[in-house]
Amino acid sequence: MAGNGDGLRENEADRGAFRRHRTLFRAAERRRNPPLRRTDITVTDERAVRRAVKAASLGNAMEWFDFGIYSYLAVTIGHVFFPSGNGTVELLASFATFAVSFLVRPLGGMVFGPMGDKIGRKTVLAMTMIMMAIGTFAIGLIPSYTAIGFWAPALLIFFRLVQGFSTGGEYGGASTFIAEYAPDRRRGFFGSFLELGTLAGYVGAAGLVTVLTTVLGSGGMESWGWRVPFLVAGPIGLVGLYLRLRLDETPAFQKLEDASVHRASEAASAVETTAKGDIAKIFRQYWPSLVLCVCLVGAYNITDYMLLSYMPTYLSDELGYSETNGLLILIGTMVVLMLLINQVGRLSDRIGRKPVLMTGMLGFLLLSVPAFLLVGQGGAVAVTAGMLMLGLSLVCMLGTMSAALPALFPTEVRYGSLSIGYNLATSLFGGTTPLVITALISATGSELMPAYYAMAAALVGVVSVACMKETARRPLAGSPPAVATAEEAARMVESQAPAPKF
Repeated sequence: MAGNGDGLRENEADRGAFRRHRTLFRAAERRRNPPLRRTDITVTDERAVRRAVKAASLGNAMEWFDFGIYSYLAVTIGHVFFPSGNGTVELLASFATFAVSFLVRPLGGMVFGPMGDKIGRKTVLAMTMIMMAIGTFAIGLIPSYTAIGFWAPALLIFFRLVQGFSTGGEYGGASTFIAEYAPDRRRGFFGSFLELGTLAGYVGAAGLVTVLTTVLGSGGMESWGWRVPFLVAGPIGLVGLYLRLRLDETPAFQKLEDASVHRASEAASAVETTAKGDIAKIFRQYWPSLVLCVCLVGAYNITDYMLLSYMPTYLSDELGYSETNGLLILIGTMVVLMLLINQVGRLSDRIGRKPVLMTGMLGFLLLSVPAFLLVGQGGAVAVTAGMLMLGLSLVCMLGTMSAALPALFPTEVRYGSLSIGYNLATSLFGGTTPLVITALISATGSELMPAYYAMAAALVGVVSVACMKETARRPLAGSPPAVATAEEAARMVESQAPAPKF
């Protein structure tokens, strides 16, 4: 009781002090939370934003072009690089090699991510582009198993590891790059171009494989045709590298760097810090956001890889579809998603990230089984309808995730945190999806296993979206507000000015 009495007297004393020194207390509060000045607000350059979006998206397109061609050529690669025998064993070996590159992605994220927070986003993104292009181009030069035996799969695995290591710094950097360039009110729209690059890479890979298969046939593809898509990655990588080297560093990172040289204004100091993130700091201080990122990305990646990477193999191996027909249906589905994705990003700016993401997760949870039952009927119309049901659910995530994920972390650790969280989830759940589904179907004999796997992932996604904060139309954590025009900045400052007293 005595303790409670002491607390009441202290509260009364505080209130009394505030009444006696009201002006002093208000001045102290304004010092702790100063109003933003005009110089604290970043006014984005529309042309610079579009250049940044183009360079980041092309790199992402190349990444998924590389992974797409491997997925769509999985059967052929199984024949070329592994001893002939059981077809299922060859396919499993091919998908295991696909998955092995994902094992080193977290290592790449742990190296490139914190590096991007220390030396800048632009430099690291150029490095990852070079490594990805070299790894993919080299795969196209490897002799077959019949020519060099054991060394063929060994070299394939090595260059897949090079690809995976470089990719560890790609998505986290590209999404951070766009998010830090874009104005707050349009981050969803500009971020959606990153996943437009994903779909463009997949469509380019599927289209090229389809044309080559049609022209060369199975024999020609196994003989030399499979090499062409991998060799094409070299010139694409040079173009992407040129675009990235022409960019300036992101405004948010520049402000963070300036703060370490010049003392920032009081308002900027309130929202920025100069400490650079390292791995220990990320796991120690930001683990709740890291766990949320892993859960969101895991749910998203399982559904993404299931539809965009595994589905052609499912149609050909489980339903007896020709590889060409399966790829054509997938290409049609992805073209529809490409037409919608920017509108989904714009919608997330208007109504928020959470409602759009939740729609996608619930779509997979409720529609996966009906969609696979339609696909299982085998007719072109039924297969297309089933894939579109899944695709429309997926586009809700594709159009929103690249704006939602960077907002989970503050500027000084954003690249590192996002790279680590994204690649841990992708390593555990994304790249293993084709292998896990193939093994589950083989073990159970049920052709609905992909649907059940997607539903389990979507359930985790629903809980994760419910736990995340809404970040649409708000400044990134650790960065000052970013607006599209000087007039918008002036209105923002004016809105914070105190009302005159008479």
